[in-house]
Amino acid sequence: MSAQSLAAIAQAMVLPGKGILAADESSGTIKKRFDSIRLESTVDSRRAYRDMLFTAPRAADYISGVILYDETLRQSTLSGVPFPRYLAQQGMLPGIKVDAGAKALAGFPGETLTEGLDGLRERLKEYAELGAKFAKWRGVITIGPGLPTNYCLSANAHALARYAALCQEAGIVPIVEPEVLMDGDHGLARCEEVTMLALERTFSELRAHRVDLAGMVLKPNMIVPGEDCKQKATVRDVAEATIRCLKSTVPALVPGIAFLSGGQSPEESTEHLAAMNALGSLPWQLTFSYGRALQAPSLKAWGGKPEGVQAGQAAFLKRARLNGLAHAGQYRRDMEAA
Repeated sequence: MSAQSLAAIAQAMVLPGKGILAADESSGTIKKRFDSIRLESTVDSRRAYRDMLFTAPRAADYISGVILYDETLRQSTLSGVPFPRYLAQQGMLPGIKVDAGAKALAGFPGETLTEGLDGLRERLKEYAELGAKFAKWRGVITIGPGLPTNYCLSANAHALARYAALCQEAGIVPIVEPEVLMDGDHGLARCEEVTMLALERTFSELRAHRVDLAGMVLKPNMIVPGEDCKQKATVRDVAEATIRCLKSTVPALVPGIAFLSGGQSPEESTEHLAAMNALGSLPWQLTFSYGRALQAPSLKAWGGKPEGVQAGQAAFLKRARLNGLAHAGQYRRDMEAA
């Protein structure tokens, strides 16, 4: 696929007023989510849940693409249409999570390195044939005493860049996700410092691997204090720190930045995104690629019951619409009550 084609897909992923649904939970993660509504996690229940989300009326008004798990990419809607084909027909790009998870980094206690590069070239070829237009790989960075180490930052940046280069070779747009976790009691300034290091290292490796920056999407964390930090940050503090960090690290060639919610509440993640987009003109689109922050109210409303489908879809569409407004800088907190 040409560079122009990759750039066109990347731009379509971050269209104004739209964002990306992260529905790529592993079997272990989705089980935890289902445990909260006392639903057994089976192939059929996972399929029914994803069907409820994907077939929500007018979802494509707010959702540009959906990140799928390997199992989901191979499944069909309850009416028998393969999920990738159904999403494409509705105007939502199908994507695929391709990493094999963050595993303990040998010799570096408390740190991880994401695995999954072995055989990735062949898997990407198959995923493209199944209809995937973009992919996602998540690197995980922990803040703590003496953490992160330089080696952990470099190793994860190198893996992200190798993945991104292989994606573009296969004609698939890579979502590059270096996530600095909220775990810990660190303050806003420490999160900004570590995120800046992670992004600088990641873009250095992307350039070294000759990744076309116009044909990728960045999925970073927002700059927020650790969840155990006693000093809370205001919405404006988060917005200004995040934009300051991005302006110093992310090249203007990158078409869009789709934030992860990273443990924030649905309302917090929407409010922070809106505040950033209200700060003025930026070189990239600033949008969302949320999992739990889009799905949590929907999962609860659905409850795993056929009679809960409409309520689940309504809850999902509300969050999608409000985040679409946040992308446009038009969200207000009082809209939550509407």
